[in-house]
Amino acid sequence: MKLATRLDRIEPFYVMELAKAAAQVAAGPVCDPAQGGRRMVRLNIGEPDFGAAPAVRDAAARVAQGPTPYTDALGLPALREAIARWYSQRFGLTIAPERIAVTAGASAGLQLACLALFERGDEVLMPDPCYPCNRHFVTAADATPRLLPTGPAERFQLDAAQVREAWTPATRGVLLASPSNPTGTSIAPEVLAEIASFVRGRGGATVVDEIYLPLSYEAQFGQTALGLPGGLGDEIISVNSFSKYFGMTGWRLGWLVLPPVLVPAVERLAQNLYICPSTLAQQAALAAFEPASIAEFERRRAVLRERRDFIVPALNELGLTVPVAPDGAFYVWMDVSRRHADSWTFAHELLQTAQVALTPGRDFGLADPQRWIRLSFASSIEDLQEAVARLRKVLG
Repeated sequence: MKLATRLDRIEPFYVMELAKAAAQVAAGPVCDPAQGGRRMVRLNIGEPDFGAAPAVRDAAARVAQGPTPYTDALGLPALREAIARWYSQRFGLTIAPERIAVTAGASAGLQLACLALFERGDEVLMPDPCYPCNRHFVTAADATPRLLPTGPAERFQLDAAQVREAWTPATRGVLLASPSNPTGTSIAPEVLAEIASFVRGRGGATVVDEIYLPLSYEAQFGQTALGLPGGLGDEIISVNSFSKYFGMTGWRLGWLVLPPVLVPAVERLAQNLYICPSTLAQQAALAAFEPASIAEFERRRAVLRERRDFIVPALNELGLTVPVAPDGAFYVWMDVSRRHADSWTFAHELLQTAQVALTPGRDFGLADPQRWIRLSFASSIEDLQEAVARLRKVLG
């Protein structure tokens, strides 16, 4: 059987390869309590340990007792309206519900956006490092992701000068993430406005992955690209999710906010590719916007900030340098070059010696991936403290 050649350009998801290695170690004698072993501390997967809010779980149980028919391809009108109200309450923005497309997770949203915007011969500018699946969505649309190296001086984000210099006749747009996975850093609003203005002037598209935006810890960065001045926000394609801030990872529900001209194209694709997002998840998600749920999410955001404030200085003291403290999300991007020459090997060694699972930089780009490791502080403070104690013992 002949496979499509596009698969040659899509690498394995090394996060999951590391997770499989961690599972193998966890099943072995080093983690067997009967043999004096200890449990694996998993700081490699970006999944909050909170779960869905009580009101969401209760709503799902009620909905499951009745019919769950297909919804509109763009989602339940009531949920699109609830999302629009959330933008008003949180950001002071008026977003028409008609611009909102509810999707089967942010992943489906990104796929729909890429299929609607990009095609063979197009290239899309992205920062290096970046979340690997985002660039693979571009590849799956037969376009070419072009990674531009970034560093601590740019907060691991693109700036307008890089975009201007890299733009070619084949460039169709930019795909950004603010805050970013793996770095937890955001793009300053004035920088994002400069990028979006340039891209608009070239007739391109600015797609911004904002799935971690509600988990911003600094007011200067916690602003949606949809609010950019001069009409720029109206042309942004914003990708969001119920997985991170709203704690609904396995429910596979997200949304897009689209320029009005793009809505019919995305609807046509959604009708054919997915029919609609999960009806049960959509009905349950309505409860995520209840005041008690929002209060719970804000409490969790404060907890995550406390975890960040613990883990960043602790890692720096261990020589695992964090050059830019995350201002959002729940990731730390640390430079391990003082401790090891290759982060992939180092991460596997730590599985065996410290029983701590981390994610090496191989997944996230081509610019010195052997230098970097991502740590997720979505786990409990107790797990973070235990991991630091083990690393301190191993590293000396």
